Amino acid sequence: MAVHYRKLGRTSDQRKALLRNQVTALIEHGRITTTDAKAEEIQRIAERLIALAVKEKDNFETVKITAKVARKDKDGKRVKQIVDKETGAVLAESARDENGKIVRKDNGITVTVYDEVEKEVKKDMPSKLHARRQMNKILYSVTEVSTEKKGRKSSAKKIDLTDKLFDEIAPKYANRNGGYTRIIKLGQRKGDAAMQVIIELV
Repeated sequence: MAVHYRKLGRTSDQRKALLRNQVTALIEHGRITTTDAKAEEIQRIAERLIALAVKEKDNFETVKITAKVARKDKDGKRVKQIVDKETGAVLAESARDENGKIVRKDNGITVTVYDEVEKEVKKDMPSKLHARRQMNKILYSVTEVSTEKKGRKSSAKKIDLTDKLFDEIAPKYANRNGGYTRIIKLGQRKGDAAMQVIIELV
């Protein structure tokens, strides 16, 4: 049986990992530099993902939910209370003193104060949920670290590339029927003379 794709000089697992990695980078950054042979394989996968996102982008319903949200003070810190360990009765309304330090009380535990708020959220319809799962089979998860707060745990933010496909990329191509990417040739690479190209979202 004839093989209908380029092997790219790799085993099946290596080839799959390479293409997943490059498609993820293309969706995240909008353009990447690679070789001509890889670009054509990447283009095939990326076009399929974008077409799926365009088809399913509006396939959701808006539902209202009640969510618990931590109450914040004027400085943006979570409001804490001290409650009795056994009965749950409030022993002190504020768990911080005038210097901002947590107050201690006998038999008391410090808990965060939550407020209930009503929120509107988008709920995927079954076909959109299936499309999202298909995308997650190909796209790797991406974590972005803010350069301003480098080294702090809170500076790492997870990016959902399926949301990016549905909310940012798909609306741009709503009236376009295919041809979401283009390949620009840069010339031969030194060493192995492989044709280098840029593949980017149109």
